[in-house]
Order: sequence, then C-alpha cells, then structure tokens
Amino acid sequence: MTVKNSATEQATIAVAVGPPLVHRSPGGGVLLAGLGVLAFSLTFPSTVWGLESFGPWSLVALRSVLAALIAGCALLVGRVPVPARRHWAGLAVVAGGVVVGFPLLTTLALQTSTSSHAAVVVGLLPLTTALLSALRTGSRPPRAFWAAALAGAAVVIVFTVQQSGGKLSVSDLYLFGALLVCAAGYAEGGRLAGVMAGWQVVGWALVLALPLAVAGAAVALPFEPVHLTAHGVVGLVWVAAGSTFLGLYVWYRGMAEIGVPRASQLQLAQPLLTLVWSFLALGERVSAAAPVAAVAVLVCIAVTQRAGSRRAGRTRADAPVET
Repeated sequence: MTVKNSATEQATIAVAVGPPLVHRSPGGGVLLAGLGVLAFSLTFPSTVWGLESFGPWSLVALRSVLAALIAGCALLVGRVPVPARRHWAGLAVVAGGVVVGFPLLTTLALQTSTSSHAAVVVGLLPLTTALLSALRTGSRPPRAFWAAALAGAAVVIVFTVQQSGGKLSVSDLYLFGALLVCAAGYAEGGRLAGVMAGWQVVGWALVLALPLAVAGAAVALPFEPVHLTAHGVVGLVWVAAGSTFLGLYVWYRGMAEIGVPRASQLQLAQPLLTLVWSFLALGERVSAAAPVAAVAVLVCIAVTQRAGSRRAGRTRADAPVET
C-alpha cells in the first residue's frame, strides 16, 4: 500500500494497476505499530546499560553489525530477492536515518543525558515523522489530526522544558538531530513497506549499512575500552536484536497497514513508557508531572486515531466498488 492516511478492506476496493500492495488490517496494524513502540521504549535504558561495557561509537557499530547479521540470515533463509534498483535510494535513507544516524546521535546524547530526559525530547518524533511523511507522499490528514498532533507535541515540549529547567545542552542538540534523521527514515521506510514486506525493508537497510558498521567497529574498538558486564551485554543484545531488527520489523509493517501519520502518533506514548523502564531498570527519578503528561498524551493519541479512522471511512465510501 502507499503510506497515505487511509485504509481499505480486503477485496472491496478497486485497485489501480501497479506493484502488489501489503494486505491492510487496521486493527492488526495498530497492534504491530504498538509492539514496535513498546520495543523502542526500551532502547534508551538498554543503551545506557550498553554504555557500561562499550564506548558510544563501538556500541553503535556493534549494534548495527549484529542486527545486520540477523537480518542477513533471515533474508537468506527466506530466499528474498534483491530489491529493484529504484528502491535502493529509499533504503539508503532508511539505513542512514534509522540504522546509523538515530542510534549514533542518541548514544552520544546519553553519555551526558538521562534516559528519561532523552525519551521526552524524542517524544517530538511523531509530529516530525508526520510532517516529513506528508511532504514526501502528499498525504493530507484532516485538521483534527494535526490539531491533536500539535497538542501532543506541545505537551512533550512543556514537559521537556519543565524537566530541563528551560536550558538546552549539547545532548539536546544531538537529540534534535536524531529526530530529523529518524523521522526521514521512518517516513521513507513506511513508503517502502507498502511495496515490500516490512521486515525486508529493515533487513535490506541493515545489510546496506553493514560495511560501514564493520569499518566503524574496526576503528572504534581499539580506541574505546571494553569492560564486559551483564548489563552491558544485555543492553547490546537488546538494541541490536530487539530495537533495531524486531522492533523495526513490526513498526514498518504497522505503518504499511495504517499509514505513517496514524502510526507515528502511537509514539506519543513511547516517552512515558521509557520513563517507566528508566525508573525500573536504571533507578532514575521520575517527576510528578509524568502522570499528567501521560493522560494528556493518551488523549491526543485517541483523537488522532479517531480522526484518521474518519478520513479512512470517507475514502472507502468514495472509492469504486469491484463488480
């Protein structure tokens, strides 16, 4: 399917001639995207654990290498054909934004920033993704969708300013850069997931980044000391297998089924989930403002989902029916 903010029911809508589209299941798409958000919410605490054993550059390189090996094995076992040449530019955007850019910038930020603070700043990712997706695909979500998305972003911004005392640090600049590159990767990956399976999008992006990751590991490991701990190993394994491969797989599949703008709004819950994991796994202090922000964000998610469903319903009603 394309990543327009619409959904169709199986065997009821006439489909234009073109590449085969991913089967659409709005309920299943929400579930898959939600599982992706759950996996991503563990990324920052796992990265903090990983930094106990590895330097930032080594951790990112090893994370990409391990994830690429998993993806490569899956592609070989599935005998997946190499993507058409026209798709490689998009896969390069996914690799640069999601496989390399976002992990590197957030890992550098987490050297001086707490996991909970980073999670709230990156809470702006849904709005950034929706904006880039609209520009990339020409989709036009309804006004209610944008109003709720902006409200959710405002909640995240206020929460961030309140937590940071109104000051921005170098780590915040890293995080804002991570927002842009990751949103670009999400939007392009969501588009590609409409013409190939989501796990294949992730897999080929990881394979594409493998030479760079191997080179990075070869350069970084001799200069960054390695002190293996249980937390460090678990953190590395999770960010490689859980966040980078499995998380991206279900996330892109969900985006393909419900559209990038709607799926991206589910990520409004990600900072709040990360706050929980940061408290439980890292012992970080969570402010009293978190429950208030949680309620406000969940309301925004409900509004965006309802607005997207209404637009999808109108699209189905206006579409020609097969005879």
